[in-house]
Amino acid sequence: MRSTHGCGSNRGVPEQIQNGEPPVASDAPLLDVVGLKTHFFTFGGVVKAVDGVSLSVRRGETLGVVGESGCGKSVTALSVIGLVPNPPGRIVAGRIDFEGRGDVLGVSAEAMREIRGNEISMIFQEPMTSLNPVFRVGTQIAEAIRLHRQVSKKEAMERAIERLGLVGIPSPMARARDYPHQLSGGMRQRVMIAMAVACQPKLLLADEPTTALDVTVQAQILDLMNRMKEASGAAIMLITHDMGVIAEMCQRVSVMYAGVVVEHTDVRTLFANPLHPYTVGLLDSIPRGRSKASGQLKTIPGIVPNLLHLPKGCRFQDRCSQVHAACRESEPPLAAVCDGGDGGHLVRCWLHVSPSETPARP
Repeated sequence: MRSTHGCGSNRGVPEQIQNGEPPVASDAPLLDVVGLKTHFFTFGGVVKAVDGVSLSVRRGETLGVVGESGCGKSVTALSVIGLVPNPPGRIVAGRIDFEGRGDVLGVSAEAMREIRGNEISMIFQEPMTSLNPVFRVGTQIAEAIRLHRQVSKKEAMERAIERLGLVGIPSPMARARDYPHQLSGGMRQRVMIAMAVACQPKLLLADEPTTALDVTVQAQILDLMNRMKEASGAAIMLITHDMGVIAEMCQRVSVMYAGVVVEHTDVRTLFANPLHPYTVGLLDSIPRGRSKASGQLKTIPGIVPNLLHLPKGCRFQDRCSQVHAACRESEPPLAAVCDGGDGGHLVRCWLHVSPSETPARP
């Protein structure tokens, strides 16, 4: 059953995107994730947190990964950087190719430590729980530098102070002597960014870097990430709930739901012509400001399915207003439905994909 939506329909593109074309990144993937499955083995059963995710990040681009809490965004990033807690978590299938070197899932723990923090770094969601409360922030950044660079303790501290200045922290020499609890939320997030970029990584995994920050600080953090990406040529995989952040920062977007990618396209196409009912629901849930139209804020009914007991067929079926018989019988593949303008428009929905479609990947 195919939709009659055309690829050129216009649903309302955000102003950030209308003002210019998103930057063009290199076509060669820096990170290539294929069929990733990360499961958690609990007393209650197997939680399929990531269940066959494929995505790629090109050099110099920002890939957005968006979806509700519990959809597998953070676990995907932790899988890439080799930080899935084991037990109970384990990568049971898939391939992660970084910079064309082959599958990093097969490398030794020592080799992974060389990559982590050096070539791939991560900005964690909550800096207060990621920074060590008993060490000064300068010491923590310097430790990351000394781990991957053959420099003295003094030189590492000098570089740490330099990084604090680069991320916009005033009086960086004085702030380097502060403990995390002495800094504001925005300052702690800047410290996390300084630590993540201390060794000039090629790929930055940003897990909701603006959560719980006020809008002014959010804008400063996002601007800082963009400037540092442009200066170093790094790529970013940006995990967020905020569609406004997606519009501001990203060139391509993967929408995740219940452990799988349900839609993938370039950012302009996502806002102009979303195809999956879940993506439509996310966009309809955005407050429209001082709109004259009366009525309540739109929401997506229901809750995310229990990952211990996933329904047969489409994972979104119990929350979808367009569900039909095929949705309850088998899960649709992620298939190309039309040209999204940048790598195609992929969707996992029987409204747009026929049973004969060949599965595709970002």
